[in-house]
Amino acid sequence: MKWRIASVAFLLGSLSTGLTWLSVQPALIRLLDGVRRLAPPGSAEAETLARVQGLLPLLLGLDLVALTVLAYVVLDLTVGRPLRSTEAVVEQFGRLELDPHLVPTQGGPLLSRIQRALQRMAEALRTEQALTRSQMESLREANARLARAQTELVSSERLATVGRLAAGVAHEVGNPLAGILGYVALARMKANTPELKDFLERIDHEVQRIDRIIRGLLDLGRPGTASLGPVEVGAVVETCVRLVRAAPELAGVSVELGLEPGLLARADAGPLSQVIINLLLNAAQAMGGQGSVRVITRREDGEARLVVEDSGPGIPPDVMPRLFEPFFTTKGREGTGLGLAVSLRLTQVMGGRLLAENAPGGGARFTVALPAP
Repeated sequence: MKWRIASVAFLLGSLSTGLTWLSVQPALIRLLDGVRRLAPPGSAEAETLARVQGLLPLLLGLDLVALTVLAYVVLDLTVGRPLRSTEAVVEQFGRLELDPHLVPTQGGPLLSRIQRALQRMAEALRTEQALTRSQMESLREANARLARAQTELVSSERLATVGRLAAGVAHEVGNPLAGILGYVALARMKANTPELKDFLERIDHEVQRIDRIIRGLLDLGRPGTASLGPVEVGAVVETCVRLVRAAPELAGVSVELGLEPGLLARADAGPLSQVIINLLLNAAQAMGGQGSVRVITRREDGEARLVVEDSGPGIPPDVMPRLFEPFFTTKGREGTGLGLAVSLRLTQVMGGRLLAENAPGGGARFTVALPAP
């Protein structure tokens, strides 16, 4: 840009110098001829005239330089700087990096109109960018809600399928299991060898495990109704904590309570107690029977929320998507994989939600959100 302005300025200076020379040349020649005729050769006047004639090219060169510099300064102030500012703004438009302080506000009428148009375009683009960012954020939130709803729907469909199967299987298998357990107990009383007693104990253990699975299936197969009413969440939590303190899983676990007094939830005390006990036992088992569990209740967003946090290793990323699936367990043969599935089912029957996440400070966090009355 500057070299172009310098070239134009040099051209204008050359034209101005040439026109000046052409305009003054006839009068200057006549003046010099008159002085030459009056001044005798070898006189001081003749020497002065010769020096003046020798200085004419230098004066024309100085005139050319002065006119070129003047033309450059004028062109740069009136055209160059506004065009450079306009070019910077156009480059910003190309990169979508808009800075309102760089929009030029000087120049001639044409550049002023271009600058005003660029200013309006910049404002319009900034508005569109803000709207686009807002829409993208809304879309991300909507996608997250949709993914959560889809996950909950898939889980509900799985639980419903298992529940329909459980209604028939539990009754058909439960009664024979009770008979088997009775006969095993009688056989253990009459066993006369250690090896036979060991076999019967193993049979009893495995049948007890089948019985726990059947009971879990019965819980999944319960009708989707509950006797809902105002329940004081803190009182239910304290009762559940007293019940599980004697369990061997919580022998080395400290339980901290942060209960909001008088917090009510629209729930059923029986299923809610079962959910809380499942969460406490799961937390203790996840920590290997050593650590701390914190139970918090509070009112938030029109809901009564119960939070169970543990100081364990947390939930692995590969486990999180399948956490509430029936029969999915990380405890091997010691677990049935129905505890969290049943807890989710009972919470949904009460019109609430059961959420799982890793706490920022480490450990797992389960949140039961129930409607407040």
